[in-house]
Amino acid sequence: MEFIEGVYFFYMFVSLFFLNLVLLLYLHNKKRLFHIPELTENYSLSVLIPAYNEEKTIADTIRHVFESNYRGIKEVIVINDGSKDNTSRIAHSLKKQYPKLVIIDKANSGKADSLNYALKYVKGEFIAIIDADSYPEKTAFSHLMGYFSDKQVGAVTAACTPKNRNNFLERLQTIEYKVIAFTRKLLEYIDSIYVVPGSMSVYRKKALLETGGFDKTNLTEDIESTWHILKNGWKIRMCLAAKVNTTVPSRFKAWWVQRVRWTIGGFQVLKKYLKYIFQRGMFGYFVIPFFAFGLIIGILGLVIFFALLASKTLGQIEILLYKMSAKVAIVSFSGITITPTVLNYFGIALFVLFLIFTMFVLFVMKDKLLRNENSFEILVYMTLYLVVYPFMIIWSIYKWAKGEKKWR
Repeated sequence: MEFIEGVYFFYMFVSLFFLNLVLLLYLHNKKRLFHIPELTENYSLSVLIPAYNEEKTIADTIRHVFESNYRGIKEVIVINDGSKDNTSRIAHSLKKQYPKLVIIDKANSGKADSLNYALKYVKGEFIAIIDADSYPEKTAFSHLMGYFSDKQVGAVTAACTPKNRNNFLERLQTIEYKVIAFTRKLLEYIDSIYVVPGSMSVYRKKALLETGGFDKTNLTEDIESTWHILKNGWKIRMCLAAKVNTTVPSRFKAWWVQRVRWTIGGFQVLKKYLKYIFQRGMFGYFVIPFFAFGLIIGILGLVIFFALLASKTLGQIEILLYKMSAKVAIVSFSGITITPTVLNYFGIALFVLFLIFTMFVLFVMKDKLLRNENSFEILVYMTLYLVVYPFMIIWSIYKWAKGEKKWR
């Protein structure tokens, strides 16, 4: 048990360290959390929309892009990656309405390869990547592009939240996305944003081409490209005022498959760039350890849970066997006691702290979810939803060890 207690205290220490780090970053930067840099130039921008079987969403995504108030959009390129539905037909039907719309039809080869194929044809100085089920707000591009007046900025990302918030799982993901956006913005202040997601991000063309394009072997090409850009010395920025809505999984199975893919992609990236730990500035001294600790903490949580459960179960079995051999009453309510331990107190304190943190994030982000009737959803997010993650990490390790490289 001494070993398990040591692991437990390590788990607590790391969790509290990152919680305090986030708090300090917020207090130091809260006045500029929603800062929008001045747009001094209409940089030429090419928007890439990779699409595979997106007939239900592609038209709406295209319309949202063209409704942008940013005047520097040079072209919008839809890369139809061998869709088997009406994605291509719907996209082509919009060409008359939007003269800057370009459609590339190609055989299916994956998102990363599709983006690399389109990179050969882009004309803009900057390149935006938008998923075919994501919908940028009218001001999103103009809010993002101002960051590029700093010549060291290689990529900028927006605040992404779910568009569909109807069922219970979708609303839980909305809480999660808000927390992610908040913490990702804070990581900007220590040059440690580790992903510019495909829902909506803008790259400086030079920075992206320096990486050789997107890694076709990685299941999370957006994380890999971000790490590559950081390794090359570029800065990554985020604008909380630039908003994009995306379609999130509505069923648990689809959510599980998506998160397993993200986790496997994370393992791939970590394996590829682990050799740069404690090198290349904050990338090696913080991003890589931070990302690795996130995975380790998830696994440790599961190990601690089962270790304590096994210890308690074995203890009860020993007591039961002793009572049976001594021929005494097996069940006696008069002797039942609950013995609090420092582990219990720490566990409860940590849960309460993270609950307060989650509610605080929703308050800062001005989320409409923070209503009395949603208190139950926040509690479920803190317990059942997050408890699932360690099991998902273990399953992802198993799939990764088997050489799993499927997108879906």
